[in-house]
Amino acid sequence: MTAPGVDLQGRSPWSVLPPLCLGFFMIMVDTTIVNIAVPTLQAAFDASLTTVGWVNSAYLLTFAVLLLVTGRLGDRFGPRPVFLAGLVVFTLASLACGLAGTAGQLIAARAVQGVGGALMTPQTMAMITRVFPPQKRGAALGVWGSVAGVATITGPVLGGLLVETVGWEWIFFVNIPVGAVALWLAVRALPDLPTHDRTFDVPGVVLSVVGLGLLVFGLQEGATYEWGTIAGPVSVPLVIGAGALVTGAFVLWQRRLGESALLPLRLFVHRNFALANAAGAAVSFAMTGIFFPFTLYLQQVLGLSPLHAALVGLPGSLVSGVVAPFAGRLSDRVAGKWAVATGFSVLAVSIGVLATQVQPGVPLWRLVVPMLGFGVGTGLTFSPLGNLATTGLDQRTAGAGAGAFNTTRQVGGVIGSAVVVAVLTTRLATTMPAAARDAAAGLPADLREPFVEGVRQAAAAGLGAAGGVDVPDGVPPDAAAALRAAARAAVDAGFATAAAQTLAVTVGVLVLGALCAFAMRGHQPVPGVAPAARVADAAG
Repeated sequence: MTAPGVDLQGRSPWSVLPPLCLGFFMIMVDTTIVNIAVPTLQAAFDASLTTVGWVNSAYLLTFAVLLLVTGRLGDRFGPRPVFLAGLVVFTLASLACGLAGTAGQLIAARAVQGVGGALMTPQTMAMITRVFPPQKRGAALGVWGSVAGVATITGPVLGGLLVETVGWEWIFFVNIPVGAVALWLAVRALPDLPTHDRTFDVPGVVLSVVGLGLLVFGLQEGATYEWGTIAGPVSVPLVIGAGALVTGAFVLWQRRLGESALLPLRLFVHRNFALANAAGAAVSFAMTGIFFPFTLYLQQVLGLSPLHAALVGLPGSLVSGVVAPFAGRLSDRVAGKWAVATGFSVLAVSIGVLATQVQPGVPLWRLVVPMLGFGVGTGLTFSPLGNLATTGLDQRTAGAGAGAFNTTRQVGGVIGSAVVVAVLTTRLATTMPAAARDAAAGLPADLREPFVEGVRQAAAAGLGAAGGVDVPDGVPPDAAAALRAAARAAVDAGFATAAAQTLAVTVGVLVLGALCAFAMRGHQPVPGVAPAARVADAAG
C-alpha cells in the first residue's frame, strides 16, 4: 500500500528504503569519521590542528547551510533526480578526498562532499513522507532513524580501523563502493514523483545561504579565534550579528512571498512541526555536547586509544539501532509525542547518571551502562520526532519541510559544539587549578605555588596542553617524581570535573526538548486521512 497518487508499478513502498538509507548512512558516517583521523592528518600534511579542523568544518558548513535550498529543489524538480545528483556528487567528492595531496585540496573536496550530502538528506525524508501512507510512515521513519543511530558510532569505529590498518585515505575511499551500490538501487527503485512548477525564490536562496553561512561559521569557528578578531575589523561577534540580521531579512522576505517562498512560513503554524524543529535542534545540541567532552575524557583521563574510546559507545548505538524501528512503529499506533517525551526523559536521566560517573580511574562498565540508556533514549526520540515533523506536510512542501527540519537539527549541532567547547574551556580554567591545589598538599611547601601556577598556565594554553607541567631545574629526583604524579592527578581530576559539568549543560537542553515534546498535540495518526487535509485542519 502506497500513498495516494504514487505509482510504484506494483512494488512495495519499502523498496525505496535501501537506497535512501544507504545514502543517509554515508552522510551521517562522514560527519564523525574524520575526527578519529585528526592526528594522522596533521602528520600526513604537516598541518596545524586549526587547518585539519577545517577538514570537518568545511563539510559541516556546506551541509548545514544548503539544506533549506536543496529541500526546495526536491519540491521543484522531484526528490529522485535531486537525490541521484547528490549521490553522484558525494561519491565523486569522496574519491577526490582520498586522492588529495594537500590539506587545501582535502578541505575543498570535503566542502563539495557536504554539497552532495545536502542534496540527498532532505530527499530521504521527503520521499518517505510522499511514498508511505500515514499509517505506515512511522515504521519507515523508524528504519531511517535507526540508520542515524548506527552511523553515529560506526564513523569513529570504522575510522579507527581504517586509519590503523590501510591508511587515512580509505575513510573516504570506502564511500565509493557503497555509493555505487546505492546509485544502482536508487535508479531501479526510486519513483518519479509529481513536481510543482513554480518560480524559484532566488533572493530567498541568497539570503538563506549568506545568513546561515555567517551564523554557522561564527558559531562553529568562534572558539578557534577565541571569540575575538578574525582578520582586521572582522570579529566573531560581528560575523554572528551579521548572520542574525541577514537571517532576519530572510524570514521577512519569506513572509512577504507566502506560498512562493523558499520556506513557506505556514509550515510553522502546525504546532507539532514547529515544536519538532525545536526538539530536533535540542537533541542535536545534546548529542554534540555529550560526545565531545566524553571522548576527550576517555582518551585524556582514562588513557584509551581512539578506537577503544569509540567502542565504549558501541553498545549504546547498537541499542539505538534496535529501538528506533520499534519506536517508529509505535508512533503509527499511539501519539508520537509520548515516545519522544519518554526518549528525551531517558536521555536526560542517562546523561545525568553518566556525569556522576565521569571520574579518574572509573571502571568502564560504569560508563557503558548509562550509554546503553543513551541508546534507548535516542532510539525513542529520533524516529518518532521525524514522523511528528512530517505528518502535517502536504505533497507540495514535503521537501521544504524536510529541509527545514534537517537544517534546524544541523544548526542545533553547530550551536551545541560552540557552547560545549566554550563551557569546557571555561570550566577547565577553574577546575584544574582547584584540583592542583588539592594535589599540591603532598608537595614540599616551596613547590606548591609554582606547581599550581604551572597547572593553571597549562590549562589556559588549551585542551590538549594540560597534560604536562615543567619540572624546574635542580629539583631532586624524588621531588620531581612527586611533581609529575601530582600533575597527572590534578589534570585527571580537573578534566573529569570539567567534563562532568559540561555534560550537565546538555542535561538542561534535553529537559527543554522534553518540554517541547509534552507541548505537542497528542492526537494519534488517523489512517486514510491525507496529509493536506491534516495541514488544513491544523491551520484552521
